[in-house]
Parts: sequence; C-alpha cells; structure tokens
Amino acid sequence: MTGYYDSHDGASAGDAEQPTTEHGMSRRQLMRHAGWFGGAVVLTVASGEVISHIADSRDTTSMATVGATAAANSSLRFVQVSDSHIGFQGPANTDVVGSFTEAINQVNSLGFRPDFVMHSGDLTHLSTAGQFDQVKQMLTGMRTDRVFTVPGEHDSIGDAGRAYRKTFGMGTLGDGWYSFDTHGVHFIALVNTLSLEKLGHLGNDQIDFVRKDLSGLSSDTPIVVFSHIPLFAMYPKWGWSTDDALKVIALLRRFSSVTCLNGHVHQLFTKTDGNITFHSATTTAYPLPKPGRAPAPTPQVVPARQLKDALGIRTVGYRQGDRELAIKDRRLA
Repeated sequence: MTGYYDSHDGASAGDAEQPTTEHGMSRRQLMRHAGWFGGAVVLTVASGEVISHIADSRDTTSMATVGATAAANSSLRFVQVSDSHIGFQGPANTDVVGSFTEAINQVNSLGFRPDFVMHSGDLTHLSTAGQFDQVKQMLTGMRTDRVFTVPGEHDSIGDAGRAYRKTFGMGTLGDGWYSFDTHGVHFIALVNTLSLEKLGHLGNDQIDFVRKDLSGLSSDTPIVVFSHIPLFAMYPKWGWSTDDALKVIALLRRFSSVTCLNGHVHQLFTKTDGNITFHSATTTAYPLPKPGRAPAPTPQVVPARQLKDALGIRTVGYRQGDRELAIKDRRLA
C-alpha cells in the first residue's frame, strides 16, 4: 500500500509514523543545498476514453490490486506537481502560495478529472507542522480522488523525514519509497533526498527494493519512475544528480519504455539514454540559473511581469504502444 490521502476530505492516511533511519539532512547540508528546487508537471497518460478507477483509499492491500481492476483499460490520466515550497519567503517569489494555487487551478481546468495526483517532493520549505498542514489542505483542492507523494530534502529538515512520513507516508517502505500498478503501467516512487552530502542518494535498501519490485514484470511493461532529484547527471557540480542512480538504471535497461520524471532544478530539460527518457520540470516557485551560468543554483529574481513566464505546468500524453511521451509545457502567464 502506498502513501496517499483522500483529496475530498483531506484526511491524512499517514497518522502512524513509519520506520525511519537516522541519515537525515543537517542544517548545514540544507544551507548547502538551499538553491535546490523543482517544478510543477501535469502528466497525462491517455489512450481512448478516460476511465477513472482507483482502489478505495482505505483498502490495505497492495496497490497492485489497482492494476488488476484496470488491466482491461488502456487509458490513464494523472497529474504530477512538484516543489510547492509552501513557507518560502523571498524576493524571487513573494507569494508561492498564490502561484501554487494558480498551478492547481490550471490542473483543475484541463478538461478531465485525473485518476490521481503525484506531488514529487519539497511540499514544504522548512518541514514545519504548519507548512505540512497548509500544503495538505491546498492539495485537497485538486479535483482528483487520490494524492500520492515523495519527499524532497526540504521535507526532512532536522528529523530524517519523520514529520513527512507521519503526514503522507502510510504504507510506504523504508524512508518512504513504494510502487504501484494501474492501467497497465508500473509506477515507482523513489526517495533520494535524505542522505545528502553532494548528490542525491538512494541507498542499498532502496536499490534492493527496486530489484525485487521489477523482477516479476514483463520487459514490455511501461515503467514510470518518480524522484525529486534527477536520476541522471544533469549537473553534478551543483548536486543535480544521484550518486548511485546507475544501479537502478541498470535494472531498468531491459524494459522497452521507461520514463523518469523529476523536479528540483526549476527548468525544462530532457535527456534520452537508450530506452530511458528523463524529464526535468519547470517550477511553480521561481527560476534557477541554467547549469554553469551562475556561481550557484540560487533563486533568480526577475521582474514581476516576467515571473509567470518562468513558471508553469506540463501536460504529457502517452498512448499505449508508443515508446515516447508527448510533452506540452504551459506557462502560468
């Protein structure tokens, strides 16, 4: 069972704290990575008529049961949002709540009801109880039945992610990772934001989870992987990579269609490596510099009239049988 809550009433499904480890991020490490943020993405997986059927949120069985009920359906539409950073205060965006609200409104105006919403990390800026509550309440404004999450480094300040898992981590494994199947697609949600020195890190326990999770799948199963920090070497000098990601990439090589979606870097970037395509997203908070074009990845202040041009959401279409996703980026302006 993955971590989620019912978006209608906002009741958290993660009231019980999950097992934790002690490799959290120190305040020093937070300051080192203070410029790391990501984007808001809308992902649509569609083929033919939209059918919204997800297992009841109180079902305590594996989310693989979702796939059993939807196996005959070839269409799926869901939404991914990322890096709301609720609680951020600074000149780069003096109203992140307002811009995230606009992103939510865009999602709700897409013309379909998503089967689920995925928030891929940095829900909050300082991981306080008030900030977790605020973003949870905002997510209830999404017109969908389920909300899934993975943590960002800003969701684990000082407590190795305990507060995050208490709110959003019911049924997840380890530090909050999990997988599920629906509509013939296999989804993996990874955590690479807790043991930070320079790069993102997965750890042996999580890599073993991925190995076992993929072992029984046919090589023609479409795979979608969510993470906060990129799983490819976008710009390691700024920490925009995951130091042990190649061990997971090796496990994904046998599949004919793999899509890895991340935020964290506040800009659009796509890389294809054989059967695997990586997509970094734009942001709903504020822009970061292009790799190497500034001394550090710090929030960029732009004229107010230009800020929304730098923010946005993304729609992505997938049709069963295709190898690649069709991407359309939409700015908040």
